[in-house]
Amino acid sequence: MNKQVVQIRNPQAIRPWQHVLEPLSGYLLLAEHLYNGNTAMASGWNFGPRDSDVRDVEYIVKELCSLWQNNAKWQIAPDTAKLHEAHYLKLDCSKANLLLDWHAKWNINDTLNKIVAWYQVYTAKGDLYSETINQINQYME
Repeated sequence: MNKQVVQIRNPQAIRPWQHVLEPLSGYLLLAEHLYNGNTAMASGWNFGPRDSDVRDVEYIVKELCSLWQNNAKWQIAPDTAKLHEAHYLKLDCSKANLLLDWHAKWNINDTLNKIVAWYQVYTAKGDLYSETINQINQYME
């Protein structure tokens, strides 16, 4: 957004990338169960992407740069070899899948497209309310 080269610490690190509407939908579903008195649901939950949509940082950055266009660039940040980070982070969403019948709706490509679309409206000082409502409506379809 600032036309600067994006600095990446660990391009091979695997992370559970998702659109903000994914966990939000899960927490709203959980809140509905709790509101209706299902106290057995009052415990810890994970709402994340499908296993098939987990990607490494390099994949995400390359896709985002491609979608963003305008010569977006990235590089590995200097002096990151000293930092210790987990290589593979994953959310176990089996409980949400089984007990709430919750599943991520958007795949990684849909997610990245929606994120870039929203931020492009933001950087253009466009109508974020309309873009947000549009994306929520698309998510709810």
